[in-house]
Amino acid sequence: MQTWSLVSMCVLLGIVVRWGVSLNSYSGAGKPPMFGDYEAQRHWQEVTYNLPLQEWYSNTTENDLNYWGLDYPPLTAYHSLVCAYVAKTINPEWVDLHKSRGYESPAHKLFMRATVLVADLLIYIPAVVLYCLYLTDGSTKKKVCTVFCFLLYPGLILIDYGHFQYNGVSLGFALWGVLALGLGWDALGSLAFCLALNYKQMELYHALPFFCYLLGKSVKLGLMGRGLFLLVRIASTVLVTFALCWLPFLSDPGDAMQVVRRIFPVARGLFEDKVANAWCSLNILIKIRSILSSDSQIYISFACTLLAVLPSCVRLLMKPTFWQFKLALVRGIQLIILPLFLKDGLLVPYAVTSLAFLFFSIYLLSALEHCSEEELRLGAFHKLLFCLPKLDLFYISVSAMAGLSVVTVALVPPTHLPDLFPVLVSSTAFLHFLGTFIYFNIVQFSEPPSRKSQKKND
Repeated sequence: MQTWSLVSMCVLLGIVVRWGVSLNSYSGAGKPPMFGDYEAQRHWQEVTYNLPLQEWYSNTTENDLNYWGLDYPPLTAYHSLVCAYVAKTINPEWVDLHKSRGYESPAHKLFMRATVLVADLLIYIPAVVLYCLYLTDGSTKKKVCTVFCFLLYPGLILIDYGHFQYNGVSLGFALWGVLALGLGWDALGSLAFCLALNYKQMELYHALPFFCYLLGKSVKLGLMGRGLFLLVRIASTVLVTFALCWLPFLSDPGDAMQVVRRIFPVARGLFEDKVANAWCSLNILIKIRSILSSDSQIYISFACTLLAVLPSCVRLLMKPTFWQFKLALVRGIQLIILPLFLKDGLLVPYAVTSLAFLFFSIYLLSALEHCSEEELRLGAFHKLLFCLPKLDLFYISVSAMAGLSVVTVALVPPTHLPDLFPVLVSSTAFLHFLGTFIYFNIVQFSEPPSRKSQKKND
């Protein structure tokens, strides 16, 4: 009972932080003609409520795809439709076809933020609580502290409540999938991850670990016995889930292909908003955008991604343990979000939530406690980094991001280098990605820590 009381307090504090961020600026406020991601989400409600389903992803006289056309999978569209029905009940002007473009009011802002919070309360937060209580090691106190730090993670809060997204829905479904697999409910885990994938296509980054873990587990159980039964059950679950999500679009193959084209907009290229930090960083040295066509960039990016994850996938297929599965998920996706926060006027929430997260991670979870080099598998990693002590790496990382945040706000870039600061942020993010990518590959090809060693460090 005491544990659940502490968890309830953590959840309440997490809600307060989320709502506090939502009281500040948001993406695109008062900035015509597109009005930012906030307007994108509102517009999707307008489109799904007023237009027939066959027009949701198509360019028509009533649906201009150049104005925030739907570009996420069907579950996002269904979610927008549910929100639209509620919005229509409260104030029809919020979803009035065409006339509601750029609509802004305190009441509507409150409604839109409430939709994000409700989604978190229904999907993301319960998954966090149950995962931390049932699938993390350590004392009850440590598990509760882990819940608290989970719910304070600034990246997700600021993207969902400031830049305005619903990433908590897709990540929540994915976490439900991880939780189910950890408890041995493989079919339910597959269903949950299919929902995540049908909500946001970015969950493709986590798809290979799910696939390899379940396939490896089936093979290990034997494809002539229990393994075959498990594989058939998982495959059936995946097919049925996808079929139900896409059913309204399957009557016309053209409609289904149009949805696919919209959710994979490869024509945008690799360099939008400097998010593809590996390619933006490499472009400083080799002018990829000038040398290669957009199609070639996409093909090479796809090939490099597959080659990068291949060792991890092979390892997971050969040793399909839950520990290996979690390590494979770590390399899922890393986004740079600082430029977006500054563009949307979220500097203060960014600074406050980041400092709070660092403080509580260190204070509550003792994140900087000394662990043995064997436990952290830093031997080979140190050799690659010229034997830098592990805490120096942490301080260098934090100092670099803090310094970039300050100079981005305080200084004006040279006129001949207008993208200097976003490129520096992108390059720094790439170095972080490269370092963690190498480190977790080393860890994954090591043996898992012994239970005795884990308890000692807990």
